[in-house]
Amino acid sequence: MTKLVSPSPTPPLSPSPIQHAGEESSNAIRRRLAAVEPHCLRTFTPSLAVLAKSAGCYHWTPEGRKLADFSSGVLVMNLGHNPTRWWQRVFDYLKLTDFTQPSEFCEAITLNAYNAVTEVETLATERLIALMQKQPGGSRCEQVLWAASGSEAIQKALWTAIDRRDGQDIILSTRHGFHGKKGLAGAVTGSEYDQERDSRVRFISFPHEECISVLKRKQHIDLVPYEAELARLWSEYGSRICALVTEPYLGGGGSFHPQKEYIQLLARFCRERDIIFILDEIQANFGRTGSLFAFTEYGVEPDIVVLGKGLGNGIPVSAAVGRADLFANMHYGEGSDTWSANPLSSAAVLATLDEYENTDLLEKAKELSQVLERGLLELTELPSVAHVRGEGVVWGIECAVVGDTPAEEIAKRCVEACYLGDHHGRAIHLLGALAGKVIRVSPPLVMPPGEAEEYLGVMYRLFAEVGRKAA
Repeated sequence: MTKLVSPSPTPPLSPSPIQHAGEESSNAIRRRLAAVEPHCLRTFTPSLAVLAKSAGCYHWTPEGRKLADFSSGVLVMNLGHNPTRWWQRVFDYLKLTDFTQPSEFCEAITLNAYNAVTEVETLATERLIALMQKQPGGSRCEQVLWAASGSEAIQKALWTAIDRRDGQDIILSTRHGFHGKKGLAGAVTGSEYDQERDSRVRFISFPHEECISVLKRKQHIDLVPYEAELARLWSEYGSRICALVTEPYLGGGGSFHPQKEYIQLLARFCRERDIIFILDEIQANFGRTGSLFAFTEYGVEPDIVVLGKGLGNGIPVSAAVGRADLFANMHYGEGSDTWSANPLSSAAVLATLDEYENTDLLEKAKELSQVLERGLLELTELPSVAHVRGEGVVWGIECAVVGDTPAEEIAKRCVEACYLGDHHGRAIHLLGALAGKVIRVSPPLVMPPGEAEEYLGVMYRLFAEVGRKAA
């Protein structure tokens, strides 16, 4: 009797590599990468720029095209790309100052000090705490639990909250927020309707409609429904609630910047009930929202602040900074991993702190913020733009339906049009849309206002052309 063999399922097809006309070198690199790397490593961006070099607020492609960076990586390069003084300080902190030694190895700080201690780590920790405690709202920043990524820092902050008391296992998180993709960080991201939910997480409402635009955000917010929801959750779970985690603004959820009273309500709810208030500042820290830290800008005093992205200006480093009594509940090894507090990331943190403490960077960023707000609000005149919202040096452009073309497709075309640039060769690097249809604008804090104004004008004309073609 012949045994029937079921045919193997057809494997899923990977998308074809993105290609752009006139980019022979870039296209070749995209094809080579597609053959050896899965596309899931990136979120979709229609440009998929190939970056040959970067300096200040600009990238260059292998073909020599210049792109104004309106993304800062992804809110990472606050100080700009490859600042000379910053790099020199990184090398100095690592004692990598002499490459002329007649030896196979350099005498310098080790790059991994697992279960050991270095002076550079100690100094970075001391200085970060001192800086945060000097800011309004930073008095509870007593110790630093380092991490290598934002997801890991969120995970460690939540572990700290869960370990505090037996029986406290419920975590509250703002709906449609983004805190990462791994473990508990992924569990508190999104909403209760997403896959792979954690039974310990409860999502709370966020005032999307009340802050859908710059104008709406300036209006009074009615907190009554949000107060009522929190009261219901407390009535149902009571002291089982161990923590509430939120972002100052919803970044990955579509760049929604709430009225400060909403964040203050959440902080007050936690303080009155001895719930740990965790503020995820990974996309907001180091000047993005106007103040050095968003907890100052929003007028709250978190129990734990989670930092990342701009903290290392391109070197991977994150941290949960908070109350010493909370971290004391965790035992040896419970917060450790291979890369946390490594000397390279510590040196990067120190070099970054030097810039913020010794320059007028924040004042320059406030001037840039005014230029961005003015230029981006002009986009609302266009049929391709529904709303603009944001603050400081982080903004979102929500694209609109044009004719029969969905807003998501309009956003895709706008990103691609900016990458390809205008007839003068002026092009803009943007990332794929947030929440499908929101384009983030977040240039380095050091971008000269005049240059930002020029490229905002370029963006206006390119967006207008996309709208005309879709109408």
